[in-house]
Amino acid sequence: MIVRYDRPVSRSAFLARRLALFALVMLALVVVAHRFGMLKTPDFIALVLVAALPAALAVPLALIGLARLWQIGALGGVAAVQALIYAALPLALPGYGYFLYTNRPVLTEVSTDLGDRPAWVSAPEANQQFLPRPPLSPLAAALQTERYPGLTGRRYEGAIDRVYEAVRKVAAANRLVVTASRGEEYALPDLQLRPSEDGTAAPPPGAAMGTPPAEEALPESGPLPMPRPDAISALIDAAETDAAEPAGEARLQLSTKTFVLGLPFDAVVRLKEEAEVTLVDIRVASRYGPHDLGISDEIAEGFLHALDAELLGIAGN
Repeated sequence: MIVRYDRPVSRSAFLARRLALFALVMLALVVVAHRFGMLKTPDFIALVLVAALPAALAVPLALIGLARLWQIGALGGVAAVQALIYAALPLALPGYGYFLYTNRPVLTEVSTDLGDRPAWVSAPEANQQFLPRPPLSPLAAALQTERYPGLTGRRYEGAIDRVYEAVRKVAAANRLVVTASRGEEYALPDLQLRPSEDGTAAPPPGAAMGTPPAEEALPESGPLPMPRPDAISALIDAAETDAAEPAGEARLQLSTKTFVLGLPFDAVVRLKEEAEVTLVDIRVASRYGPHDLGISDEIAEGFLHALDAELLGIAGN
């Protein structure tokens, strides 16, 4: 008589593998969609938490499968191990976020000038849904000084145009996209004073023809300017006044995303020329939520260190 042994099967192990694989695939799709702008950050965070639920359920089921394998030799040991591997990333991502949330200072932005933070050229706007960004706390400056004492502005011995060019170069190299600017006329050198190929100063347009530039620019005939209505004139003048920058000062507003997850952040760099030095300050803020997870400081520090390397030799204290 032939005795046939039927090996028991651990259904919990195979169910755990299905749940963990579903969570991993869902997380991958969510990260890709958010990284390339197809998903907003609040929706991204909500879906990451949803993906963690089946992964969390898969872990005890996989452990039950391993226990059944040890006790009665039930089939499903490989499936249980695979389930634990698949569930690691969907659980690790929100776990690491929670670790940063509890161990980093509760800040939404950082600045190298806490007394006079660089103003936004255009205030960042976003549909924050269930992740509203609260107003800046009065204790934010003291908290930043305590936790990030090394975040300070820079002083470079050089003209503002050279520093401005370096700022744009470093921003492009660090995936910081310029979205708005003010005061570029103070940062760009005067084109009429640039030397020509023969070493002499380049003449203004129209001088080579013997015609003054102002006369050449005037048309022979055209409509005469009419006075603007008082209301419209007042609005235009107010807008021009608001857009004007103090002499010797320029601002660049930037936006960036973290490399892997694509979390959005906004920044503004202020350049101020004083005597023979140029002062550079940066302000970085998260676009969503009441906490920046310490990423704002990393962006600011990385930018300033790269700028120091670009302007090596002219930095001062």
